[in-house]
Amino acid sequence: MTSHRPAQSGLWYGLAAFGLWGLFPIYWKLFAAVPAPQLLAHRIAWSFVALAAMLAAMRREGRRAIGSVSTKVVALYTLAALLIAVNWFLYIWAVNAGFVLETSLGYFITPLVNVTLGVMAFRERLRRAQWVAVGVATAGVLYLGRAYGSLPWIAIGLALSFGGYGLVKKKAPLSSLDGLTLETAILFLPAVAWLVTLHASGAGVFARGDLRTDLLLATSGMITIVPLLLFASAVQRVTLSTIGILQYIAPTIQLFLGVLVYGEAFTRSRQIGFAFVWVALIIFAADGIRARRVSAPFAVVDEPVV
Repeated sequence: MTSHRPAQSGLWYGLAAFGLWGLFPIYWKLFAAVPAPQLLAHRIAWSFVALAAMLAAMRREGRRAIGSVSTKVVALYTLAALLIAVNWFLYIWAVNAGFVLETSLGYFITPLVNVTLGVMAFRERLRRAQWVAVGVATAGVLYLGRAYGSLPWIAIGLALSFGGYGLVKKKAPLSSLDGLTLETAILFLPAVAWLVTLHASGAGVFARGDLRTDLLLATSGMITIVPLLLFASAVQRVTLSTIGILQYIAPTIQLFLGVLVYGEAFTRSRQIGFAFVWVALIIFAADGIRARRVSAPFAVVDEPVV
């Protein structure tokens, strides 16, 4: 009975992590009056402050690891930082512009984009079922593009930016926490410099008398970090197959929020397009579970940093 406790707690950690990521639109909607670029700069700055404080309090070796990285490693993490900044900006902007459904689609197709990038960058071989899943998902995206006269660029942008981020992190030597700290450190000074410039020009929203907005901005760092820590705890306690299934909780919650809470139209065309993607994910997940049962291969699951 005791042996089941780590797995059970890991399941709860995973549910909490992906549940929080799924509820992110509610949080970012609170900043409707804050321009997305300014909000991104605050998220970067406060995330770095929170991560640096955490490393200082918890792990001196983490600080040593970050302080001893080579120029090549810094360049690698700079590319990762730029990709995650694009992902964060696009997500924040899309949520507050009323495109929660498209963000949901973006994170539904991200696992399939990751597989495709693996083939292109690392010459990984796909099984037949995986090719079928990628083909079905692509058909769904193309159908949505035909139905609406243009491709769902927000969803594609989110999937490609995060897929590219995962691709870079596959070569990165630091742990997730150390790596994210370095990435935000790289972006920290430009973000703060821009916020100071905005404040001096009168366009900055921080410390302008709206205590509620100030407190919300200051919590953006912890809001970013908490689900990452929960995710890390979950990965240590449950199988990757379980994580693979749990990762679809976040975009599912976002889908329901977009339709039921924010009143975005889930038209017949969208239903058909999403159905293609869901069928692809079912094929993909079922094939992954079957393959792991047969050979139990080593795999890495990247956290969806939204």
